[in-house]
Amino acid sequence: MEKNQKSENRCPAEDLLKTLSGKWKPQLFKLALDGPLRFGSLLRQVEGANKQSLATCLKELVDEGYLDKVVIKEKPLHIEYSLSEKGKMLIPVFEQLEVL
Repeated sequence: MEKNQKSENRCPAEDLLKTLSGKWKPQLFKLALDGPLRFGSLLRQVEGANKQSLATCLKELVDEGYLDKVVIKEKPLHIEYSLSEKGKMLIPVFEQLEVL
């Protein structure tokens, strides 16, 4: 079976679950519901996370379009992560999962 045929037959939910799987991604997503996130704050909030794993998860969520990354050019320079429009569309999905 060709690669294109495989991707056409895949369930969209499977792709979403694969994208959001990982140790920290669901927790990061949930924290983003409350507003913009800063890296240092996340390191303190996400128990057991280290800089590398957190940076990797944030990058993947930004690359997939679920989080927006904004560089705030104030002193001190910092970066904030917030839910993108694509990410906001997943809020009802996560709310349904919490009910289960």
